[in-house]
Amino acid sequence: MGNPGGSVKAARADGRPAASGIGDALFWGSLFQGLDRRGPFLQLQIRQLICTAIEEGRLALGVRMPSSRELATLLEVSRNTVVIAYEQLVDQNFLISRERSGFFVAGLPKHLGTQRDDRAAPDEAGAARWAGRFAVRPSANRNIVKPLNWQDYPYPFIFGQFDPSLFPTNDWRESARAALSVPEINNWARDLIDEDDPALIEQLRLQVLPRRGVRARPDEIMMTIGAQHALYLIARLFVKQGTRVGMEDPGYPDARNIFGMQSDNIVPLAVDGEGMVPDANFESCDLAYVTAGHQCPTTVAMPEQRRLEVLRKAEESDIILIEDDYESELISEGPALPPLMSLDRNDRVLYVGSLSKALAPGLRLGYVAAPAPVIRELRALRRLMLRHPPLNNQRVAALFIGLGHYRSHLQRVSRVLLERARILDQLLPKHLAGCDFVRGVGSTSYWVTCPAACDATELATAALAEGVVIEPGDVFSMTKGTHANCFRLGFSSIRNDRIEPGIERLGRIIARMS
Repeated sequence: MGNPGGSVKAARADGRPAASGIGDALFWGSLFQGLDRRGPFLQLQIRQLICTAIEEGRLALGVRMPSSRELATLLEVSRNTVVIAYEQLVDQNFLISRERSGFFVAGLPKHLGTQRDDRAAPDEAGAARWAGRFAVRPSANRNIVKPLNWQDYPYPFIFGQFDPSLFPTNDWRESARAALSVPEINNWARDLIDEDDPALIEQLRLQVLPRRGVRARPDEIMMTIGAQHALYLIARLFVKQGTRVGMEDPGYPDARNIFGMQSDNIVPLAVDGEGMVPDANFESCDLAYVTAGHQCPTTVAMPEQRRLEVLRKAEESDIILIEDDYESELISEGPALPPLMSLDRNDRVLYVGSLSKALAPGLRLGYVAAPAPVIRELRALRRLMLRHPPLNNQRVAALFIGLGHYRSHLQRVSRVLLERARILDQLLPKHLAGCDFVRGVGSTSYWVTCPAACDATELATAALAEGVVIEPGDVFSMTKGTHANCFRLGFSSIRNDRIEPGIERLGRIIARMS
């Protein structure tokens, strides 16, 4: 990298640029190496990198910054971008401007956080010392595993993840801007202790829940940091050692792990072509976790008659039902089946839902609808953990729903996902000819059963090497190895034009392994 400012001034002994000049161009290049010149908000990136360098002590008090022209040349950005960044940093007292001399680091008071961390990495003995003190070992649980960088792969057939092309950016931005008005800030900036944004509770009560046939009063709804948080709170409130908790088998691993941390009495509940089977095992439970809308992971929708039978036996055996309605509105396909809660007449059902699945999982917006005494205790329990989910996010979501954006977003998502499902309906028999597969009406994934000789975990590894991401099915079973030849194939995050080449590759790999 050349020197845009002409001569290079000598660097100090500690490697930082001399205070009397712009310093070594290599130093400044390394300081800004995290800059994404193709990304948005370049001046924000520049400000953040400078602030971080000052906070970490890499830019000390008195260091002269490159001129706006020099830094713009070095970073290949417009000079105005650098000027705006510098002026903002002056306003924030990170830099000072001296007439005819340039911009200098204002510096920060020394504090403990700027000291160098020279500690050695923990050795096995240190790790063992901590392990002996743990009351629980959640890291030992079997969990769904998917690459964190799944978006870097060309064929991501994974469930419940984010498709940037479907996110309602403009509508969400409008709602976020509205939430940043002074009156709105006064509404959400307060600490509501254990309460939620009343505007969001009202929108859920009037617009979201009624679409599923669920009626609830404001004191029967509580927000959570995603549906998983709701399940954890319910487990803490209702489950103790010895409590018999029914779990669908196969079923959602995170729910199984959450309830398994509270009780060692997890009861496997059989699953057939109509979902969870309300048999003698079910009748022996104190609580039962049910995914009636789309059984996780087999995707089958529980018929209404089976739902009524589940409710009847729950009443007869005094069972509390935890209904996870995790993807209820993503695809409008065929007549909608009523959730257990909408059919419940005896306050047996705790209903868990999510706004994140329809928008983006990173938003972490879930909720519980349950009888008022249950919500009251859940709020008191949640207060001990985090009081309430961030109210600014709640207010943005409330405005998003109230302005009609949520309804129109669901309509758009439904059209796109249904088109993808139709493509896969045609491709799977052709390219996965030796496999069985099922997709319940309205589901955004398929449950695929390969020939017995095909190990789905090995298949997932081989597929990943060719850019195809799938989810092995064995983790969904309570007994390891029961569904070793099964996998889940999602399509909410893959572009339409990538579906066929991805399925072709997957089919060839399965053929080699079978």
